[in-house]
Amino acid sequence: MIDFRYHIVSLISVFLALAVGIILGAGPLQGAIGDQLTGQVEQLRLERNELRDQLDATNLKVADDQEFIVASGPQLVAGTLQDRRVAVVDLGDVDDERYEAVQEQLEGAGASIVGHVRLDGAWTDKKQEDARKATATEITDLVTGVTESGTDEKLAAGLATSLTAKQLAAPEERTPEAVQIELKLAQAELIEVVQEQDVPADVVLLLAPESKVAPTTGTTTGTADEKADTYAVSIEVLLAQAAQARSEGSLVAGSTPVPGDLISTITADADLAAVLSTVSGIEAPAGQISVPLALAARIGDKVGQFGFEDGATAVIPPSVQLPPVDRTPAGAPDTPLGTEGTDGTDGAGTTGETAEG
Repeated sequence: MIDFRYHIVSLISVFLALAVGIILGAGPLQGAIGDQLTGQVEQLRLERNELRDQLDATNLKVADDQEFIVASGPQLVAGTLQDRRVAVVDLGDVDDERYEAVQEQLEGAGASIVGHVRLDGAWTDKKQEDARKATATEITDLVTGVTESGTDEKLAAGLATSLTAKQLAAPEERTPEAVQIELKLAQAELIEVVQEQDVPADVVLLLAPESKVAPTTGTTTGTADEKADTYAVSIEVLLAQAAQARSEGSLVAGSTPVPGDLISTITADADLAAVLSTVSGIEAPAGQISVPLALAARIGDKVGQFGFEDGATAVIPPSVQLPPVDRTPAGAPDTPLGTEGTDGTDGAGTTGETAEG
């Protein structure tokens, strides 16, 4: 049993140890401990200053590189898309500042944006499949080559046709079918017409919004939102394919990709990457400058995935010299040799007053 004397001895021992510590700390150890702490603080201060200097130097270099890229942009893109007409499709809510930056580069390349639409959420909403099917049925007779296609393939082909289909006898005018398709898609609230289109486009630019969530890649796990994103990407791929098939060239452009988004999905699939071109990083000047260059390259039959991410073909698209635009109506006396068939067709075995993309 612990008695009172044990407590007395314990208390005396504690106070004795405390007294010895105070005496040593105030005496012979005072200088050594103080010097050691002072040295450590000074070393940390020096390291902090060095890191701050390194960061300042790095930021200065980045700013200089960015300034050089911005300054060289006009020279790089000048004339690369001379007189080409571009239709822009927002695949979601694209930031206005980002859109305007891309628009500036396209105009600097000699192109003009002749139409601009935005996909509404119903375009990729799984819950809206029945509504999309009804609209797809309405436009089937207005779009060539889609009779046996599925709902989303028909809609993709329909939108691409509405943007690019031109009359053979009047290449400056859209076909009546193109106008009707756009009207039906807008009435069904599948698209929003941001800029009215009066003339057919030569090329189509698909602008992807910044990815907020990295979707799954076809696995059975993941949240409902992630699976919905994967479902949406599969539909966006169909639109990219239709835009390429029914225009002189198309391009998918967006932010630095995340796993499972549209750009990374195209890059990871060899068959898609062989047909569809992409540009990533359009939140920065380098990516914005690459947009007209990549479109020109695609018109020139050069396909690639351009950006800084793993799997990209190159950092910058190759330089391509495109021939001047020829909008001579089919059958006109000055139609270039080889563009009109001897049987009065448009050279592809078709007749009539209209042609689709």
